[in-house]
Parts: sequence; structure tokens; C-alpha cells
Amino acid sequence: MNAVAEEEKRAAELAGPLRDLLPPVDFCCAYGSTLLHARPDGTSMVDYILGVADPLQWHSENLERNPGHYSRWMSSFGAGAITGLADRVGVGVYFNPFVEWRDKRIKYGVVRMRDLAMDVLTWDRFYLSGRLQKPVHILVDNWDMRKVNSINLEMATSASLLLLPEEFTEYDLYAQICSLSYMGDLRMLFAEDKDKVKKIVEGSFQSFQLMYRPLLQEYIVEGLLKTSSHGQYKTFQQDCGLSTTNELFSVLPWTIQSQMQGRHKLHGKGNFSVEMPPRAIVSSKDMAANCVRRALRRRVMVSSVRQAVSGLLASGGAVAAQYLGKKMAKAWQSRVP
Repeated sequence: MNAVAEEEKRAAELAGPLRDLLPPVDFCCAYGSTLLHARPDGTSMVDYILGVADPLQWHSENLERNPGHYSRWMSSFGAGAITGLADRVGVGVYFNPFVEWRDKRIKYGVVRMRDLAMDVLTWDRFYLSGRLQKPVHILVDNWDMRKVNSINLEMATSASLLLLPEEFTEYDLYAQICSLSYMGDLRMLFAEDKDKVKKIVEGSFQSFQLMYRPLLQEYIVEGLLKTSSHGQYKTFQQDCGLSTTNELFSVLPWTIQSQMQGRHKLHGKGNFSVEMPPRAIVSSKDMAANCVRRALRRRVMVSSVRQAVSGLLASGGAVAAQYLGKKMAKAWQSRVP
């Protein structure tokens, strides 16, 4: 079987739960370390993100179809409590883990399409936006999401260039992009594989190339990057001058740029006021890099804690302990020589 046929077969297998198990969705991608291995072990889960127009309606229908996917107490409270927990405690995503489907286990997270698009465009929570900066298997495509995620990829590239030194390899770039969404994530201290980034990049290097090489070519044409081939990976040299640094910084979402100077308001007559974003200008590459680090660490830390608490409340103690135990076991194995 050739590579194209293999990919089509894999996509059909991944899309099985969408056809046979769950209510219709507007967007779906599969992701996670399981997809990096040709023969994952039987305990592995395939992870899905499901974008829907109305989570309340979707969960109501799913509760009728698949009440066993939810913990007993969340199922008894109903769809309103499920969406309320996701929005008020979590970061807008409700996950059902350890769902049995045929001979596999899956985990799916349900998010409102508007919230997904806002996070991807603004990095206000930097949760799903970080996930979509890495290779995923798109199973239900959405043209609007495709457009906004192209902006997300450009912002991730700019942020990573600000964090990288003057000379770096293509591998270094993808590792830095992959690392953005783990900055400040408390799970990385005790519940994640310490080699997680390395395994993601090495396991999907060609997919990273398909995602980012068109952008890198634009940067080369614009004179922001120079490239040469030495050894296994392509080598890049970037312009670290102030003009280029500010150009890269200006690509980032305003939620990041605003960390530099805060918010300014221009007041008019009476009570009328208009919030005017100040022009974010940095005086050095180090300053821009520090701003990016601080902003992302803060967002990732807050989002990871909120989502962890939401997951604990949603799943109940036994399921949460099972999931955390599995994560900690993998983390421990990665740290043992």
C-alpha cells in the first residue's frame, strides 16, 4: 500500500467516532503522541478537538446518545452545568477522557467555534491556539478556521524567531514553536514526558515542514532570514537588527504586545472614551524576547491550572486520578536513565 493510501486509511480510522458515535461538528482535528507511533500501545488514547456552534445543544444531544461518556454527577446536572463548568472554570473546553470506542480509547474536547477562533487569533488563553501551531490531523475542515490558523502560524513563527539566537537550525525553530505552549505549564514539572517536545518534533518533522516552509520562504524573500544547508538540518541566520525585531514584534497579537506598554485610553467629551492601543515599540531583541516569555508563561500557567481544575471537577476523583497517574507514569519513565 502506498503512502497516500495509507494516509487515507488512517484518516478514515480516525474519523470513525465522528461517523458512528458523536453528534455532528463544525470542525475536528485529532492530535497527540499516539499519532506519532505506527503501533501505539493498547492504553494510548487518541485526542480530538471538536468545534461546535452551540456547545449547550451539542452536549444535550450527546448526553442522550452517550451518557456514559460523562461522569455520573455531570450527567445528572445536564448540559447547562457542563458548558458552565467549561466556560467559568476552564478555558471554554470540556473534555471527556477514556471513552471506549471499538478496540480503542479516545478523549475529546468540545469547544464553541467562536471561542476557538478568538483564542487562535488573539492568544488570550493560549490553549487551543498552541495546539494548532503543531501538526494535527484535520478530519472536519472549516475554511474560516483554516484562514485564522494561518495567522496563528505566522504569529508563532515570529514569536519563535524573537526567542531564537541569530543562527539556528530548522529543527531548533520547530522545537521552539512546539515549546511555546508549554511555557509555564505546571504539568511539565511532574506530569509530562521531559522529552515531549523532542518526540513531537522528531515524530512529525515533515508535517512541520509542510506547515511552516511557505512562511519561511516569505521571510527569506523579505530578507529577514538567510539559509544554508549544513549537516542534517537546514541552517538559518536571522537579522537581529532593531527594525526587523520591531517588524516581528508587530506581527504578534495585541494581547502580547500590550505587555510592553500597558493600555492607554484617549478620553473625549463627557463619559465617552476610546481605548487606543499604544504603538508597541521595543528597543532590543532581548526586550522583545523577555516580553514574549513573560506573556506566554502567564497565559499558559493560568490556562493549564484552570483546565486542570475543570477536568478534576468534570471527571470526578477516580477518573482524574487515573488520568493523572498515567501522565505521571510517563513523566517518571522519561526521567529514569
